[in-house]
Amino acid sequence: METSHKDAETAAAAADPRGASSCSGVVVQVREKKGPLRAAIPYMPFPVAVICLFLNTFVPGLGTFVSAFAVLCGARTDLPDRHVCCVFWLNVAAALIQILTAIVMVGWIMSIFWGMDMVILASYKEQGTPQQL
Repeated sequence: METSHKDAETAAAAADPRGASSCSGVVVQVREKKGPLRAAIPYMPFPVAVICLFLNTFVPGLGTFVSAFAVLCGARTDLPDRHVCCVFWLNVAAALIQILTAIVMVGWIMSIFWGMDMVILASYKEQGTPQQL
């Protein structure tokens, strides 16, 4: 026995305690919870972020190490309550983790993803829109 589309909507509305169906147009916002290492990635100019991605792709951790100095040059991060030196050392620690674990490929993959995050954050900075991840 086949159920029609209307029957499915009625069943969905009955199952929903608020009485809203799946077609009600409710917008759900999802925010990513960042750890301290991930939140320490600086918002750099787009060309610098692409260079860091390139460096991270071929020499794991090098682009992350370069991005640590961008923090000292005034690049903004998602850790506004931390001191600049603390954020610098978090980036250096991330670079060392990438370098030391590159032998087993984990650090190399982490390094590439870190570089991609740098480019994504730089594109948000260029657009002037807040990050909605």
